Amino acid sequence: MEDVEVSDGDSPYTVEKAPLRNPDLTPLSLNVGELLSLYGWYLLFGTLLVYLLLQYLSRRRSSQRSPPPPTPQDAALVARRQEAMEAARMKMQEELDAKASIFREKQKQQEEEKRRQKIEIWDSMQQGMSYRGPATPSQPPAEASSSAAARPKPDKKPLRSADYSPLSGQEGGSCSFRPGRRGPSAGG
Repeated sequence: MEDVEVSDGDSPYTVEKAPLRNPDLTPLSLNVGELLSLYGWYLLFGTLLVYLLLQYLSRRRSSQRSPPPPTPQDAALVARRQEAMEAARMKMQEELDAKASIFREKQKQQEEEKRRQKIEIWDSMQQGMSYRGPATPSQPPAEASSSAAARPKPDKKPLRSADYSPLSGQEGGSCSFRPGRRGPSAGG
């Protein structure tokens, strides 16, 4: 009440007010500007986050308030759907069983083939022959000897001369190999 002066002028009840000290709002604008420069991005993101949160909550409330009306279902329609699904399941199960039986049959055949090959290998080892890869269709011995005699082996010339020795260093071409010395390398 210090800034109010009561004067005994024309009217005994008139109150005169003192003029405002800061009629402009520059200090307020400076404070707001400083606040925005320090925390402006935080305020912007915070208000954006609050806005999005309010939008999400309002949508969620509206969806909870009005659930979709339940569709009337005919008992016969439901029964037909279930029967159709059961028939489809049975059909798929039959197909799967058929594929499984075919696979099992193939597995048995492969096992039998492996067993037969092992027996052939064992027999050939017992007879003193060596095994050279998968068995070829066996021919009677008379036919095998006649087919071998019918085709004479062509004369092949040797790849290297008889006096070639890879370790001798002679006749080696562009690459000459010299073995290193034996023993320690630094002497001692």
